[in-house]
Parts: sequence; structure tokens; C-alpha cells
Amino acid sequence: MIERRSYKRRLIEVEIPILLIVLFAIAPYVWMILTSIKPQAELAVFPVQYLPKSATLDHYRDLIARTSFAGSLINSLIIATGAVVLGLGVAVPAAYAFSRFRFKARTGLMTGFLVINMFPIVLLIIPLFLMMRNLGLIDTYLGVVIGHSTFAIPFAIWMLTSYFNAIPKDLDEAAMIDGASRMETIRLVVLPLILPGLITAGIYIFITSWNEYLFAMMLSGQAVRTVTVALQLFIGEFTVQWGLLTAGGTLIALPVTLLFLVVQKRLVGGLTAGAVKS
Repeated sequence: MIERRSYKRRLIEVEIPILLIVLFAIAPYVWMILTSIKPQAELAVFPVQYLPKSATLDHYRDLIARTSFAGSLINSLIIATGAVVLGLGVAVPAAYAFSRFRFKARTGLMTGFLVINMFPIVLLIIPLFLMMRNLGLIDTYLGVVIGHSTFAIPFAIWMLTSYFNAIPKDLDEAAMIDGASRMETIRLVVLPLILPGLITAGIYIFITSWNEYLFAMMLSGQAVRTVTVALQLFIGEFTVQWGLLTAGGTLIALPVTLLFLVVQKRLVGGLTAGAVKS
């Protein structure tokens, strides 16, 4: 009897609220997927039909065959991958320096990285746009990659610094006593130990760049248009192409979802480890 009451209490206080939260979170995605496979004639009927009478992939075919959305997917993949390479290329040595060396501006710089994340990124748009225009990087892969890296790198440095702090300096000193250089110590000893942190930071940068809209809209054009900007083109002044819009939204969410499912254990473990070690 006691176990039954305990189960009911857990059901009411924990499991049902969690179930409601999960349903609330995934409901828009389910609706988006269902809308993307509805025939065009069922999209604007009233009252609303939640389930399609006959599923169709016409919107996906039109999206790929009649629009430039496929090219935008490739652009987003190139830009997100470039942001990961540039972000980790800057964040790893910076985080190692903040962890291993003590210099005057260390605390100020770390505080600056944290403060940057407290301001809306829209404040960076105008100066960044002017810089990219002067450098001739508007509507180029490099320009958008640099734009996305400006807000992804500070958080990545903070995240990786906590991982480097968790590695004893004695390992570095032991490797260098055995004849390894500083770079060999980092490459052969330290980096393998913080591999979960590298994967976590890389996934964070990739997802942030993949989903980013504002910087991509300002810094890209027809040549390197990303999927988030391309999706906005289906919303007109008087009409919304719901079929293409929801099909595009489903295709945009697919890579990030698959990426998370593949590396979810390492991602969650990496975030947890970083939080504890900091």
C-alpha cells in the first residue's frame, strides 16, 4: 500500500509534469512535420485538420527541384563546418593559455569573454558589417564563418578552459622532462584527455552556426545564402508558402537532430564534466 501511494505521488509530482513539458516542447515540431506531408488542398482548410488524409512528399520534391534550397543546405554545411574549424582553432590554444599561464590581462580577458555573452548579438551587427564590407568579405563563406565565430568562440574558450584546468600541470611537466616540446605535450598528452570537451565545444559551435539567422542575413547574399535565410523567403507580404516552409524547417532540423542522437552520451557527459570541473 505504501509503495502504491509512493508511485502515485511520483506519477503526479514528477512523471506527468515531465510528460507535459516534453509534449509542449515537441508539439511544434510534430505539427511542422505533419504539415509538411499534407497535400496543398488541406493546408488552409477550416476547421484545422491535424492529421493528413493522405501523406505526400510533394512539398519536399518542390523544395529541392524548384528552389535553391539544396544549395542553401550545402552553404550552411560549409559555413557551420568552417565555424567549427575556426572556432576550435582559436579556442583550444586560447583556453590552454588561460589555464596554464598567469599574465596581467588574464582575469580581464576572461571577464570580457563572459560579458560579451551577456549582450545581444545584434549590437555587433553594424560594426561587423562595416568591417566585412571594408575587407571585401560580404557574401563570402569566410565572412559568414568569421561572423558566426565572434559569438561562438568566447563561450567555447570558457568551456575548454575548465577542461584544461582539470588536467594536472604535472602531466605537462612530466612530458616535457621526457623531452617533448610544448606543442607535442598539447597534441599527444593534453588534447586526448579533453576529447569530450573538444567534441562538446565543436557540437555547440556547429549547432549555433547552423541555426543562426541574423548574422547570416546581414553578411550573406545569393552566393552563400544559408538555410535559415532561405527559409524566410517563403514568407511573403500577403501569403505564406506553408508547405515549402514546413518542409524546409524539417530538413533544417534533421542534421542537428541526427548529430545529437549520435553523440548525445558524449555531449551530455562533456557538458556535465565541464560544469563539475570548473
